[in-house]
Formats: sequence, structure tokens, C-alpha cells
Amino acid sequence: MNENLPQSNPIPLSVLDLAPIVEGSNAGQSFQNSVELARHVEKLGYKRFWLAEHHNMTGIASSATSVVIGHIAGATTTIRVGSGGIMLPNHAPLVIAEQFGTLETLYPGRIDLGLGRAPGSDQLTAAALRRDRSSGGEHFPQQLAELRSYFHPDGTTKVRAVPGEGLNIPIWLLGSSGFSAKLSAELGLPFAFASHFSPDYTLPALELYRRQFKPSDALHQPYAMIGVNVIAADSDEEAEFLATSLQQQFLNLIRGNPGKMKPPVEDIDSLWSPYEKQIVQQQLRYTVTGSGETVKAKLQQILEETNADELIVNTSVYNHQARLRSFEILAEVWNK
Repeated sequence: MNENLPQSNPIPLSVLDLAPIVEGSNAGQSFQNSVELARHVEKLGYKRFWLAEHHNMTGIASSATSVVIGHIAGATTTIRVGSGGIMLPNHAPLVIAEQFGTLETLYPGRIDLGLGRAPGSDQLTAAALRRDRSSGGEHFPQQLAELRSYFHPDGTTKVRAVPGEGLNIPIWLLGSSGFSAKLSAELGLPFAFASHFSPDYTLPALELYRRQFKPSDALHQPYAMIGVNVIAADSDEEAEFLATSLQQQFLNLIRGNPGKMKPPVEDIDSLWSPYEKQIVQQQLRYTVTGSGETVKAKLQQILEETNADELIVNTSVYNHQARLRSFEILAEVWNK
């Protein structure tokens, strides 16, 4: 795994794409945008491009995550492509082993398998996905062990993943609490924390992961990546304006009314109560907006706080060209 290699300075930047569907658009356009974004950030030197599994959400198109990963990998040449993440309790481990074995066979040395234990949706949708209602997050360690056994069988099982068996696909555990931090430390796997929407437990989870980490064949020392929302623009004022789309997303989530991404607004304070504003701002504490230099300075503060080995960036803005520009500005200032 290349995560064992010494890190360059600055630390790597990666991309988390939620394949957003904006108001007035559709899933087809979302996938076209994702391809254009992946090619764009590949040229800019971003390390990996991950897609996240969500279901029953009209504003996110990446429900068939493995399929979209293959689409993105086929449209690019060097950037690592993977899941951020696959919600393993939604699937039979053998199916995921076969899917990612197929992806790795098609695109050797470029596929990451990030795994989470949440449903990626509401409980009713989870039941529709899983059928077996006993397949919950509490069984995640056993499901993970089964999945890993298909890639590296010990000779005791008669079921084989073809393709998949014998392939060295990096497995990451994703989390927003201490559960996955502890499990990834115990197994010696890289860990990605969802700071971009669950900031409160970031530092305790990272400390737990590093303190309890046990070296493994996959990873010799702890490697932690954190999620951050970054909205960069040519001025601080423009970035703050663009960020109101993300703020509206979270406002609608806490109101129980998720939907397609809305255009930015001039006066976000007219849309929320002081209490709602406080909740949204707390959830988006790991959100960085501004011009290039402003964004770089704020990200350096986050790195000093977390000592993260890698940042994975989510940029949720309504205008696709503004989204491309944001990643471009970030790459320019980060590599100075």
C-alpha cells in the first residue's frame, strides 16, 4: 500500500464527490459533472477521487456507488478512485468483494475500498436494501472479516470471489464516532473521519486511533484522513456567497426535508432561525471558505489541530464551473 510511503510536504489532497443533483438538473448531468471534475482534479494533482453511497436522496446520484466508480475510473488514467464509502451492512460481503475485485482487475493499482457501517439513508430505506433486518451496524466487524477473507482466503472456505481473490485492494474504515477508529486501529488499517459533517468527535477519534494502532501487513503506522468542506473563490465574499448552498443543504437536513442542492442566496440569515444557524454552523465547523490564501491559512490551522496525514475535500456549490474553479484555486495555493 502506498500509504506506507513517506509523506510529501504539503500533505496530499483528495476529493470526495457526492455526485450532487442541483435544482433544475438531473442524475445524468450529475454524472457528466463528476467525470469532468475527476479529469480536472487528476490534472491538478489530487491523489484520489472517492464517491459516497447514499440512498433515497433526490439530491445525490451515487446510490450505485461501484458502478459510478467504474465510470470515473474509465474516464481517468492515474488518479485513485474509490468509495467514501460503501455501507457494508447494506450488502453481502461477497458481492462487494466481486465488485471491487472487478474494478481492481479493470483498473489495476487505482482502486480504494472505503467502508462504513451506517445505512447511508433512513431506516425504512435500509430495510428495503437489506431485507434481512438483523444485518445492522453491530455486525460490521464480522462482515468486514468475511469481506477480507474473500480477498485473502485461508483455505477453509469453499466460496471464492472471482475476480477478487488474491488482489491487494486497500481497505479503509470510515467513521463519525469512535467505533471505526478503534476497529481500524485494531486491524492496522487506514482511517478516514467524517469531520466535514460530524466535527465534534474528530479529535477524540483520531487520538483513539493513533493510541491503539497495531501495525499490520497493510499498514506499518497509523494513517488518518479527515473530511473537510472547502469552498474557494477569487474573493472571500464570493466564496461566502457560494457557501450558502451548502448551508441550505444542512438546514434542510435538520428540518427533515432533504432535496436537490439550491442556488446560493444573498441573505442566508433570512432563511434560518438563530437556533438553526447555531446547529448548522456547529455541524459545518470543518468548513473552509474564502480566497486561496484565506483557505490555505484555515486548512493549516485544521492540520495543526488534527495532524491529519491527508485531507479529503468536499466542495458543495451550485454552479459546476465554480466548483471546478474552487478545486483549481485550492491546488494552486496548496502546492506553492
